[in-house]
Amino acid sequence: MALPNDEIMKFLLVLLLIPFSNPTNAQALDPEFKLAAAQGKLVNEGFNRCIAYVNAWMKYADTTTGLIPRNITDSKDFWNAWDAAADNYPFMVLTSSILMPEFFKGKALDMLKTERQLTPRIGKLPDTYSFSKQGFKNETIDTNQLIFGAAEYMKDGLIPLTEWLGKSPWSNRMLEILDDLPLLTRVAKNINGNWYGSSATVEVNGDLLQVLSRMYWFTGKRKYLDWAVEIADNYLNEKQLPTRALDHLRIRDHGCEIISGLCEAYIAAYYAMPEKRNQWKPYVHEMLDRILEIGRNEDGLFYDEVNPQNGKILSARLADNFGYTFNAYWFISKIDSTPAYKNAVIKALSSLNQKYRNHNWESGSADGYADAIEGTLNLYNREPIASVREWLDSEIKVMWAMQKPDGMIEGWHGDGNFARTSIMYCLWKTQGIVPLEWDSQLSIGAVQTSKGVKIAVSSPVGWKGKLKFDVARHSTMMHYPADYPRINQYQEWFVVDDNLLYELHNVYRGTVNKIKGRLLTKGLYVEVKAGETVFLEISSH
Repeated sequence: MALPNDEIMKFLLVLLLIPFSNPTNAQALDPEFKLAAAQGKLVNEGFNRCIAYVNAWMKYADTTTGLIPRNITDSKDFWNAWDAAADNYPFMVLTSSILMPEFFKGKALDMLKTERQLTPRIGKLPDTYSFSKQGFKNETIDTNQLIFGAAEYMKDGLIPLTEWLGKSPWSNRMLEILDDLPLLTRVAKNINGNWYGSSATVEVNGDLLQVLSRMYWFTGKRKYLDWAVEIADNYLNEKQLPTRALDHLRIRDHGCEIISGLCEAYIAAYYAMPEKRNQWKPYVHEMLDRILEIGRNEDGLFYDEVNPQNGKILSARLADNFGYTFNAYWFISKIDSTPAYKNAVIKALSSLNQKYRNHNWESGSADGYADAIEGTLNLYNREPIASVREWLDSEIKVMWAMQKPDGMIEGWHGDGNFARTSIMYCLWKTQGIVPLEWDSQLSIGAVQTSKGVKIAVSSPVGWKGKLKFDVARHSTMMHYPADYPRINQYQEWFVVDDNLLYELHNVYRGTVNKIKGRLLTKGLYVEVKAGETVFLEISSH
């Protein structure tokens, strides 16, 4: 029986990718291949650190439910939505989705199923669960906690998983929480009915704006965009604009979410509701202009907190998540032709390597480093400034050094951000290429070139498996109209189009073969002999 064309192609690729000799000196000294090989060593370290983090935390999982606690000290008896579920568990899932397939299909999914069964308090909205009580931690229902926990779980936990996995049991969990949130509220308010006075209020509304804007594109359901408009309309007006109505504006987390959220709603309106975008435009620009005016130090980095009414600096500590706020500036500069916003981004990024190596982000917390590195990496994807690359390579090592020999980082829910950022850094170093069969001694590095990508794969003990290439996830999975920079995304580096034809260059044989993009996205078979390095080059045909 004749084989289908795709099967013949796969067979030929296997033959082409089995090395038969050591690379020549010219290949080994090629600067791009050399860099790819060096980056492979960083990827090996980063991925192994993430696996160690997962294994360390699983030692503290509740023996009955399998859920992880909020921390391993004073809060080890309970799981909660806004910390354990939002900031830690999702990045165990992320790590395992790439590196630990058995854990991903087993314990990671089991924890989600258990959480869905045990923690809902009103509708599908989760509440804090006590392991010792085998029930809810609090006898009475605190609706404010339910609202806050739901918003945080969606934005910080389930959105990043959906950005990477697309439609999955985790996106389903997010949508059922989102659909039940109106049982309590559609717009978060303080008890006295005022829109302000509590950072949690603006944080929840900022979270919801980000979730709703993305779920509109993800599902195609207009109800989510209409809901986002309802929230945004309460802020983008003469009286309630954050830079007019607030006397305390946090530009760090637990406050800055409203800035990003309003800008995400504005971006959605740019594509889907131009009349609403025109209505909001002067208010969005006034907010962003005022923050630039009074919210930055001499190097262009944001302070933690300011009073936008009188311009006073309330906390001069620098916001570790400056990149999250600058995401909005970069893209709004593009769609509204405001170069000052892009220049502000470039100014801040350009100062990092010279003045902010080993900076004391969030009093030296690994979480502070994670946020600073991640936000910067997201912007570097759009503005590849050479000095920023040096800073990223320097600061990731500072963060990695905080991990203990047993794999634990600091023993609280912020440990998940260590893995989230490490995975993101490693995906940069592989250009989005991931192994379908990870091994602890495997090294995979890649460098994007003007023609495509150069890849180095090695292992001291040998390896064989498939390398899966990335796709334009923002459009193929999330259905966004553009890859706008946003918190909790995983950047796209070298992306493959299923329908295009690519050239595969095997430098061992000096041969070039044609390959369909959809074979690369399913997984390219590679075999590496012990102690050797396989060099591959993929280019657009």
